[in-house]
Amino acid sequence: MDADAGLRALVASTNIKPEQKVPQVLLKLQDILNRISVQDDRVLGAFKNSLFSHGILQYCAGDALKLNYAKVEGGYATATQLAEILSSCCVGVDLGGDTEAFHRRLLPSVTDSLLSLASRLMNRALVGNGQPGMFRFFRKVMGSVCWLLKGHGHLATQVLQSDHYERMLMSEEERVGAVCVSLWQQLLTANSELVAGLGKGSLSVILDDVVYRMAHTSNPVVGGAAIRTLLLVARQQESTLQLIIHRFKGLEGMIGREWRGRGFDEEVDQLIKLLHREVPKPADHTETWPEECVRAACVIQAAWRSYQTRRRVKSLPRAVRSLQRSFRERRRRRAQQAQAVCWEEELRLQLCVRRQRARREFHQKQLQLLQLLPPGQVQQYLGEVERQAVIRIQRVWRGHRERRNFQQRRNTHTQHRAAVVLQRAVLRFLKRRRAEKAPPSLSSWIGPRGLTDSQRAELKKEVEEHIALHPSSVVSLEGSRELHAQTQALLLQHLQGREAEMREHTHTHALLAQINTDLELLLNAPSLSVATVTDCGVFRSRSAPVAARARQSHNALLQAGRLPWWKMLGDGDITCPESDSAHKDHPLEAEFNSLYLGGS
Repeated sequence: MDADAGLRALVASTNIKPEQKVPQVLLKLQDILNRISVQDDRVLGAFKNSLFSHGILQYCAGDALKLNYAKVEGGYATATQLAEILSSCCVGVDLGGDTEAFHRRLLPSVTDSLLSLASRLMNRALVGNGQPGMFRFFRKVMGSVCWLLKGHGHLATQVLQSDHYERMLMSEEERVGAVCVSLWQQLLTANSELVAGLGKGSLSVILDDVVYRMAHTSNPVVGGAAIRTLLLVARQQESTLQLIIHRFKGLEGMIGREWRGRGFDEEVDQLIKLLHREVPKPADHTETWPEECVRAACVIQAAWRSYQTRRRVKSLPRAVRSLQRSFRERRRRRAQQAQAVCWEEELRLQLCVRRQRARREFHQKQLQLLQLLPPGQVQQYLGEVERQAVIRIQRVWRGHRERRNFQQRRNTHTQHRAAVVLQRAVLRFLKRRRAEKAPPSLSSWIGPRGLTDSQRAELKKEVEEHIALHPSSVVSLEGSRELHAQTQALLLQHLQGREAEMREHTHTHALLAQINTDLELLLNAPSLSVATVTDCGVFRSRSAPVAARARQSHNALLQAGRLPWWKMLGDGDITCPESDSAHKDHPLEAEFNSLYLGGS
């Protein structure tokens, strides 16, 4: 089947701009291929041959793919579709007789154009944040290259030697590495004889890239593709396995340590088993390998020394700039200090001039006032001026002295207040401790002591003398006596009532003490089965419990007197523990004791 006449005319036309021609050519090619793809393969091969013979493939590989697709309708999506059509049309061509032109000129041109387009797409995808969809277009173009290499394996050497592919190998992007490694995995899976057609140098480029990608990533997609590629290469020939073993020392350890448990353990075990095989060294190993190592070491040393020299040379201007900056900063500070000193001197001079001017004006005003005063009042005026000056000087000096001593007085006052607060707290604490340790009163029925007759007569005499010396201007003597008589009557009434209340209170406490004694005796009494006549007499007699309590108190005092001195520290008085517990158990007795202690 011959190529469409309209398509040939469109390709040969020079009146249409290239940016407008490419989308039209793409549409026609897609339409024709869609119609022919349902027919026989021989028809499709003949159509591809007609595209080559009429120069349409040459146009797509040469002019169309090298355009700037930012100005073409559809952008790089159009370029990607054109690349897919071009690679598919270059595979399965039914060539007639001009096979040399197809293999020698067209296929290298198509390969270079596809790699160039892939390189441009990679750069656009990696620059900045990347344009959306560019990496997807890059992956499709590399798929077109893979399809082309599957049909023409001899182009693999050209791909490996291409500058565009070298830029892809130099990229550190993980996605680019995954695409490159997957490319060789698919090629070796589809064409197992491709390894035999590659030279040692080309195969080394593939192996170096695969091992580098595998060692510098943790992506399981890249790692799985790299391990499968190495496994395919190692299974082809014994020489390739020897090359892998001698070129990459310790590869099996790294693979087993880093890539186990990632979903492809079977391939990992197979590759490690192959790498553990005993293989002889290649014959040319002793001749070429040391020279390559020495050359590589020389290059690395030269690069490192040049880097060190460049870094030292770059650091010299930085050090000089730092010294200059510090010197200029120091000079600027000195200039500022000198200027500040000059300003202070100038301000001091201005103050002196102003003071002199003010003093001169003051004296002139005084002279004018003195000329207006009569001669007899001059001395009086001067004395008044001096007195006012002295008062002002004293006021200023005292204010200065007080301000100077204010901070010291404030600190002293703060310390005094703190000491007062601490003393108050300590006194309250000691008072509580003494109140807790104070023994209960043994004679709770004895009331507070009053005034004796002599004291009462003396106090009355002092009151009468005071009234006689200081008579009241408000109340008369008779009113005072009447008021005193009323007060005495009220006091007598209060004392009589208080005496009856105290007797009743004393009686209550006596009954409580008797009840407590009886309770103690009942608690300590033996059972009825062992009780004797003497035990029964204790309950019938009122003096026996009192004697028993006195005996207990006496024994407690004797025992306390036998204690060493260090056991008696902190105890004011020795009291009977039973009496303490008894007094603590009865709130009425504790209240009476507190009242008695307060009045004593």
